[in-house]
Amino acid sequence: MYDDPMSSATSYIVLVIGVILGVISNSAAKSADGFTILIPSIISAVTIVICMYTISFASKTIPIGITYASFAGLAIVATVIVGVVKFNQIPNLYSMIGLCLIIIGVLMVNLLGNN
Repeated sequence: MYDDPMSSATSYIVLVIGVILGVISNSAAKSADGFTILIPSIISAVTIVICMYTISFASKTIPIGITYASFAGLAIVATVIVGVVKFNQIPNLYSMIGLCLIIIGVLMVNLLGNN
């Protein structure tokens, strides 16, 4: 089930698309101001549903724990980057260290933990 390299590569591409959709959803949720602004609210809702579909697709080939750990870690880091660029939210030193540890964790899970 987890041995087909083409399916695995496709699953990782779909997972990256899921991360992008998750980040769009998070950013739109921030812009929706507590879901009081219609368009960002709709964007957030639609993109998170499609995002969850991509995660379910990726988990057909990648073990669910690795799928979700990768999604969550990458979405956190990417959302912080969007926060810096779009909302001028600059993380402090401890946040940066934590984000580096998340990146290291995602790499370890995918490179060393996916047997």
